[in-house]
Amino acid sequence: MSFVERHGLWSDEQKEAATRLRRIVEEKNLEVIRLSFPDQHGILRGKTLIASEAVRSLEGGCSITTTMLAKDTSHKTVFPVFTAGGGFGMKEMEGAADVLMVADPTTFRVLPWAENTGWLLCDLYFSDGRPVPFATRNLYRKVLDQLAGRGYDFVAGLEVEFHLFKLDDAHMAPEDAGQPGRPPSVSLLSHGYQYLTEQRYDLMEPALEIIRRDIIALDLPLRSVEVEFGPSQCEFTFAPTTGLAPADTMVLFRSAVKQIARRHGYHATFMCRPKLPNVFASGWHLHQSVVSRAGGDNVFMAKENEKENEKETGEPLSALGRAWLAGLIEHARASTVFTTPTINGYKRYRSYSLAPDRAIWGRDNRGVMIRVLGAAGDPATRLENRIGEPAANPYLYMASQILSGLDGVDRKLDPGPSADTPYETKAALLPKSLREAVFALNDDPFFRQALGPEFVDYYVFIKNAEIERFQAEVSDWEQREYFEMF
Repeated sequence: MSFVERHGLWSDEQKEAATRLRRIVEEKNLEVIRLSFPDQHGILRGKTLIASEAVRSLEGGCSITTTMLAKDTSHKTVFPVFTAGGGFGMKEMEGAADVLMVADPTTFRVLPWAENTGWLLCDLYFSDGRPVPFATRNLYRKVLDQLAGRGYDFVAGLEVEFHLFKLDDAHMAPEDAGQPGRPPSVSLLSHGYQYLTEQRYDLMEPALEIIRRDIIALDLPLRSVEVEFGPSQCEFTFAPTTGLAPADTMVLFRSAVKQIARRHGYHATFMCRPKLPNVFASGWHLHQSVVSRAGGDNVFMAKENEKENEKETGEPLSALGRAWLAGLIEHARASTVFTTPTINGYKRYRSYSLAPDRAIWGRDNRGVMIRVLGAAGDPATRLENRIGEPAANPYLYMASQILSGLDGVDRKLDPGPSADTPYETKAALLPKSLREAVFALNDDPFFRQALGPEFVDYYVFIKNAEIERFQAEVSDWEQREYFEMF
C-alpha cells in the first residue's frame, strides 16, 4: 500500500487527476517534472525529477530536507537545526531531517517556457502521514476546512501589481554572489505617470505579451493586463476562484512571471517599493466573498427585499457580510504581518496615496483599507482588501482573512460607519514597520489561538531574524545624517 493510500491523502478528484497526469506525461513525452512546495515566504522550493521517477513518486512522496522551513528571506537557516527539537520543539525537525513532498495531482501543469517540463505543487508530510504544521498550504487548507464545516466556501479574485524592467546587468561575477547576492541593474520599459494610457501600454506590450501568452497557457484565470501609474509598473488581474485555487494561482503566477521575464532579458520584481528613482510602490488587492456550499449563493450580498434598507443606510452587505467586514477591521493590525510580511512593504502605507494607513472601510473608496463593492441583489458583492503587498505569502494572507472574518461573524461585530475621508477618520493605525506588525501578532491572543502558538512563535522567530539583519546594516540615510555632523 502506498503512502498516499495508507494515510488517505488524496480525494477522488486527485486520484482521477493522477490518472490524467500519467497519460499526459506519456503523450507529450515529458522529460522532467518539477515538484515544488510553497515555503513560509510563499516562494516555491523543491526538486526536479526525471519524468518516470516523478510519476513513480506520486503516491510515495519525494523527500526534502526540513531546513527549507528554517530559512529567512536571505535563504539563511535561522533555526538551530542540530539542537534538540531543531529549534522547532519537534523531534521530527532535528538534524535537518527529511519530510515528504506529496504531489497534489490537480495542480499539474506543462510549463510553456521550459522544454518538455511538467510541474506539480506539493504538500509536506511527516513519515507517519501527519501534515507538517509549518507548511503554509497545509495551514490554509485547515482554515478552509473550518469554513466548509459551516457550510461556506471562500472566493477570491486577485489584482497584482509588479514592476517589469529591462535587465541590463545580472551581476554574475563571483564577487557578486552572497546571501543575498548583488541585485541586477535594470532600466525602464516606460517612464510611467500616464495611468492606463494606450501609449504607455504599447511601450510595454512586447514584454507583457510574452508573459500573457504563457500565463494563459498555464490555464491561470487571467482577466486583464494593465499599465499602472509608476514607471515600468503593471498590473495583472485574475477572475475569482474558490478555496485553494486563488492562493495556488498567486504562487505559480509570481514564479512564472520571474522565470519568463528572465529568459527574455527582463527582470520582474514583486518587491513592494524598489529603490529606484521615481518608482512607485506596488500593492496586491484581494477581492473576497463567501458563498454557500449548498446553493452557491454569495452570502455577503444583501437580499433584494433589503434594498429599501440599503437606500436608508447606504449598506450593501448582508448581516453576515457586515460582521465579516468588522472582523477584518478588528484584526487588521495583528494580521498585517501576513498581508505585508517584508520590511520594504511598510514604505507603501502613506496618507493620500491610494494605499491605506488605518483600519477602516468605505463604499467604493480607494483610500480605505476595505473597499465595499456591490449592492443589494448584486451577486458580485465583495470586499476588496487593499492592505496587501505583492510579496505576501497568499496562503497566510487568505487564511488571516477567513479567520478574522469568522471571528467577526461569531462575535456579531459591527464595522461602524463608512469612512468618507479615509486619511482623516479616527481609527486604529496600521503598523508603521514590520517590527511593529510582529509585535502586534505576537501579542494577539486571537491568532495565537486560531493558528496555534507553535506556528505563531515559528513565524515571529523567522520575521525577527529578518528584522535583526536589517537593523545590523548601516543605511545610506544614517551615513548622510551622522557621518559629517558628529
